[in-house]
Amino acid sequence: MAIQSAAVIGAGVMGSGIAAHIANAGVKVVLLDIVKPGSNDRSAIARGAVERMAKTDPAPLMAERNARLITPGNLEDDLGLVAGCDLIIEAVLERLDVKQDLYRKLEAVRKNGSIVASNTSTIPLRLLTGGMPERFRRDFVITHFFNPPRYMRLLELVAGPETRAEAVAEASQFFDHRLGKGVVLCKDRPGFIANRIGAFWMQNAINVAMELGLTVEEADAVMGRPLGIPKTGVFALIDLVGLDLMPHVGRSLMQNLPEGDAYRAIYREHALLRSMVERGLTGRKGKGGFQRINREAGKRKETMDLRTGEYRPEIKPDLDSIKARRPGDLLGFPDKGGEFARAAMVPALVYAAGLVPEIADSIQSVDEAMRLGFGWRWGPFELIDQIGADKVAAFAEAAKLPIPPLLAAARGRSFYRVEAGKLECLGPDGASKPVRRPDGVLLLEDIKRASQPLATNPSASLWDVGDGVACLEFHSKSNTLDAEIMALLQKAIGIVSKGMKGLVIYNEGGNFSLGANIGIALFAANIGLWPAVEEGQAAGQATYKALKFAPFPTVAAPAAMALGGGCEICLHTSAIQAHAELYMGLVEAGVGILPGWGGCKELLLRLSERKMPGGPMPPAATAFETISTAQVSRSAEQARALDFLRPSDGITMNRDRLLADAKARVLALAEGYQPPAPVTLRLPGPSAAAGFAMAVRDFVRSGKATEYDAVVAGEIGRVLSGGDTDVTEETTEDRLLELERESFRKLIRNEKTLARIEHTLETGKPLRN
Repeated sequence: MAIQSAAVIGAGVMGSGIAAHIANAGVKVVLLDIVKPGSNDRSAIARGAVERMAKTDPAPLMAERNARLITPGNLEDDLGLVAGCDLIIEAVLERLDVKQDLYRKLEAVRKNGSIVASNTSTIPLRLLTGGMPERFRRDFVITHFFNPPRYMRLLELVAGPETRAEAVAEASQFFDHRLGKGVVLCKDRPGFIANRIGAFWMQNAINVAMELGLTVEEADAVMGRPLGIPKTGVFALIDLVGLDLMPHVGRSLMQNLPEGDAYRAIYREHALLRSMVERGLTGRKGKGGFQRINREAGKRKETMDLRTGEYRPEIKPDLDSIKARRPGDLLGFPDKGGEFARAAMVPALVYAAGLVPEIADSIQSVDEAMRLGFGWRWGPFELIDQIGADKVAAFAEAAKLPIPPLLAAARGRSFYRVEAGKLECLGPDGASKPVRRPDGVLLLEDIKRASQPLATNPSASLWDVGDGVACLEFHSKSNTLDAEIMALLQKAIGIVSKGMKGLVIYNEGGNFSLGANIGIALFAANIGLWPAVEEGQAAGQATYKALKFAPFPTVAAPAAMALGGGCEICLHTSAIQAHAELYMGLVEAGVGILPGWGGCKELLLRLSERKMPGGPMPPAATAFETISTAQVSRSAEQARALDFLRPSDGITMNRDRLLADAKARVLALAEGYQPPAPVTLRLPGPSAAAGFAMAVRDFVRSGKATEYDAVVAGEIGRVLSGGDTDVTEETTEDRLLELERESFRKLIRNEKTLARIEHTLETGKPLRN
C-alpha cells in the first residue's frame, strides 16, 4: 500500500514542520493538537501553527500554496479524520503516559494497515509499544526527524521485533522518494545513531574547551572546517539547536544508557550552561547564546566568555592549527588548537567505533547518519580513514582509551577501500563487504571510482553514466564557470553527437554553480585586457547557444545554488530536473552587470511562452523585475513560479536520486528528439525601457535603490525591451544576444561595476554604491 495521506499529532515546532514537509511532497495531511483552553477556536493551536508557516524563517513550506494541503483540527472533535490516513506520526510531549494514552485513542479509529510512527528521540520503542495490542505493535515504527524537517536530510527509522516488514518498506519508500530523506535503519538503542554519537562529541568538546581555556571562537574554528564539520563547530551548533535541549538529551541518555557506557564518564552539567538557560540565553531562539548580536551596540557581534559568563566583543581566533588542510595534520599540531582537536575528537571517534554493531549493523549507516544529521563532510569512520586508523589508535592509546575491536581490525588498513572499482567497507566481523546503494540511486562518485572520464581538464570532466548518456561535471572552486568549463562543454557536444543519446549537466558539490568566475574578469579589467573580457562573454554566449541547439537532448540537474551563469546554463538545456532545494537566480545586477550569457534572452522567451494577456509588455516587465532585483528562488517550486523552471520540468525530492532522474529524463527525450527552432519575438522597444527607468527612479528617490542601481537597471531594461525596435518588428534570439553584449561592455568598463565585483570577491557581500 503506497502512502497517499497522513496525519501528524502535535502542532509544535517539530510536528508542524513535519506536516509542512509532507505537504511539500504534495500529500494531504491532517494536523491535530489539543483544544486550546479558553479559546473560541477549538483548533486554534493547529490553525496557528499553519498560519505561522508563512512567517517562519527558514521557511518550512517550499511554496506558500502547500499550506492548503494541511487540514488543522483538534483531538477531541477531529480524531475521526485520522481514520482515512495511511500514515500517522505522533510528535507530542516526550512522556510515555501521554504517548500511550494517545495511541489507545488512535487504535480505536485508525484503519487496518495504517502505519503509526513516533518522532521520539528519547523513549525506547519497546516501552512505547508495551501493553499495546498486537495489531498496533505490527504497524508501529519510530521515525526520528531532525529539525527543521524540510532541510535536515536524516530520518532514523526504528522497527520493533513485531513490526511488519511491509510497514518498514512502505515507510522507507515514502520518506526516501516522497520526502527526500536519507533513511537510516537503526536499532532500538538510546539516542539511536546520530544523537548517541553527536551528544558524546558535543559534551566532550565542551568539557575539553573549558579545561584547556579555549575561547568559543577558537574552539569553533578548530572543531569546524579543518575536520570537515560545518563552520558552526560546537558552540555555535548548540546555539542553533538550543541550549535548553542539551540537558534534556543528556539526562535522557544518562537514564537509558547501559552501565559502563563511556558517555557516563564525560557527562557534566556545567554551571555556566545552567545559568545561561536560566537567563533565557538559549541560543538563536532566545536572547542569544554563546554568541549574539548586540543591537543596542550597533549590531555588534559578541561572544560569551567561558570563564566569566559575560559577553565581550567577538575576537578572531589566532591559532596556527586552524590553517591545517587535512584532519591528520590538525590532530598532530603542537599548539593548543591541536591539543583541543585531539582531546575532543579522538574519544568521539573511538566511542563511535565501539558502538557497531550495537546501534547499527554497518559503519556505512553510522557515517550516513552523522553526515546527514550533523552535516559532517565525513562520518566517523570516513574521518578515521582521513586521519589514518593507525594514527587514531595511537592517539587513543596515548590518552589511555581502550581500543574497540572494530578500530583494532582497521589498523594497518582502512574502513573503506576500493576493489575492482567498487567501494567496500569493513564489517563488524573484520571482513570487507560491498557498500550497497538503495535501488534507483545513481551517484557520480561511484561512477568515477569505476571508470575514466571521456574528457577532462582542471575545471570539468565528462563521464559516461551508462545507456548512452554522458554527464558533464563541474569541479572548479565553488563550481564557478570559466573558459575551461566552456571549452569542455563544447568538446562534450562533439563527443555526445557521435553516437550517444544525450547529456546531463550535474555535479555532487555543495552547490551546482555560483556563476561565472568574476575574479578572472576583474583581473583582466584591472590590467586593461578589455578584449579578453569581451571575448570571454561572447564565447559564453556561443557555447550556451551550441548547447541549446545541440542535436541531442540535454538535461540540467541543479541542486542548492545555481546563480548567474549557473542559472543561465540550465536555461539553455532541453529540460531541467531540479532538486527540491534549489536556490536559483540571475543575480548579476548585484555586481553591476547583467546576465550576459543569454540569461536575459532565455527568461524572456520562457515568459513569452506563457502567452500573458496584454501583448509583449508583460513578459518584458516580469523579466525586468526578476533580473533587476536579482531574485533568487528559495525552492525549486519557487524557481518554477519565477519561470526559471518550465511547467514540464521535473523536481526530485531526494538529492541522491537526482542523477538517476535526470538520466531517465534524457532517455525519455531522446526518442525522436529534434532540437528547438530559433524563436522571434515582438518587443515593446524604447517606450518600455523608459517606463522601466521611471519605475527605478521612484526606488532611487525613496532610498530603496542607488543611482548606479538605476544605471544597471537601465541596461537590463534596454535589452529586455528589444533596444531600438517596436511591436511591428520581429526581434531574433541573435539580436537579443547582441544587445546583451553591448550592455555588458558598457557596464563592465564602469568603475562602479569594478568596485562592486572587487567588494563581492573580498567580502562575499554586495556593495550598494
